[in-house]
Amino acid sequence: MALSPLNQRRWRNFKANRRAYWSLMIFAVLFGLTLFAEVLANDKPLLVRHNGEYYTPFLRFYPETAFGGDFQTEAAYRDPEVQCLIVAQGAEACWDDPEGILAEARQGTVEGQPITPGWILWAPIPYSYNTINDLGGPAPSAPDAQHWLGTDDTARDVLARVIYGFRLSIPFALIVTALTSVIGIAAGAVQGYFGGWVDLVFQRVIEIWGATPSLYIIIIVGAIWQMNFWLLIGLMVLFGWTSLIGVVRAEFLRARNFEYVRAARALGGEGSRHHVPPCAAQCHGRYADHDALPCHRCHRQPCGAGFPGLWPACLGPLSG
Repeated sequence: MALSPLNQRRWRNFKANRRAYWSLMIFAVLFGLTLFAEVLANDKPLLVRHNGEYYTPFLRFYPETAFGGDFQTEAAYRDPEVQCLIVAQGAEACWDDPEGILAEARQGTVEGQPITPGWILWAPIPYSYNTINDLGGPAPSAPDAQHWLGTDDTARDVLARVIYGFRLSIPFALIVTALTSVIGIAAGAVQGYFGGWVDLVFQRVIEIWGATPSLYIIIIVGAIWQMNFWLLIGLMVLFGWTSLIGVVRAEFLRARNFEYVRAARALGGEGSRHHVPPCAAQCHGRYADHDALPCHRCHRQPCGAGFPGLWPACLGPLSG
């Protein structure tokens, strides 16, 4: 999709700020990597080869019996016995001496019998965000070779939690920002567009709503229902949509008093309501591209500057 001349100029200005541009690039790369969090940090193997067949445990469920075990539950891939079963082709001796049989199987034999050893491919960070690790000491722990950023107070890997948390928090922020912006701009536009009693009643409602203790409401809702991603988004939007109302309302009220609106009234217009939209946002170039609608001529012709003799040039699209 080709950018408009205005957006091309904005992009050039943004690229001229090297710090901002490279910050965006780094942010985009990091966010792109976190989209594959299950490949980067997972306590299940990415790929397993057992008895000549390939398995993808991080994508599918495999019972322990698929590798020669006894249980129909999902294989505990971090257990030495399960790892031994995978590499040693399900040898029964893995239950007695998993470390010894595993080391022997990697050499191609089990109890003197030649085998084709299997293998396990782990993620670069072999821990998920909720993996409880056996540290052999107190938690939290300092960074080391196994846990690059250490562990938290419940022995979970911090780096894995950062990766998964980053992937979750960015879409959360974008969704909340988009929804609150749409609702706030629409509400502010209605206030400024109609004015009068609509504006007055709306302002009183916003004042009452703004005095609502949002933190207590969120705590109460969290105590009643299980908190989840979409419920938290709904609560944040519910209390965040009022932030843009004041700015948009002021812009629409200001547009009602522009010269071209007064000119329309003087020429027999029924009122400013028929002339403010869509030019209220368009003629400023503040909330929308002013090339999108015909009233963009308000910027390019002298009527927008308040020359009485040239007002009719812009009244065509306004009065229609």
